[in-house]
Amino acid sequence: MKDKKIDGLTHLGSGETKYIFDYDPNLLEAFANKHPENDYFVRFNCPEFTSLCPMTGQPDFATIYINYIPAEKLVESKSLKLYLFSFRNHGDFHEDVVNVIMKDLINLLQPKYIEVFGEFTPRGGISIYPYANFGQPGTRWENFAEQRLLDYGKRMF
Repeated sequence: MKDKKIDGLTHLGSGETKYIFDYDPNLLEAFANKHPENDYFVRFNCPEFTSLCPMTGQPDFATIYINYIPAEKLVESKSLKLYLFSFRNHGDFHEDVVNVIMKDLINLLQPKYIEVFGEFTPRGGISIYPYANFGQPGTRWENFAEQRLLDYGKRMF
């Protein structure tokens, strides 16, 4: 079965995949959620994420977990893959990486709720696991985000 083109999507079904090695949020693409009236989670796991230490330039490796409850839009997975790959030569601290990914996805999707968790491999004998989340202000998702953040903190210690 041939892929149908969806308006606004340029990566999916385009044939050759072009990888960008420098951070580029413009790689992200979205498409319409056919079920915006439903509340449901979408989860992405990227077990081969790499970025660079901003001080040493050495590679940092992580699994990035993205969970969100969509509103009107969904992120297209190939564009997300290309976007995450674009961090390969990007130097940022682990905490910054997680927050940048979350903010870029908020900007693209305006989700009801989103959380991004980075499970970075040890460097110098220390693992760093930053977590960031967001719930739409003035909705039940704002309270949900606060509770998830508090629950995350409890799980870690």
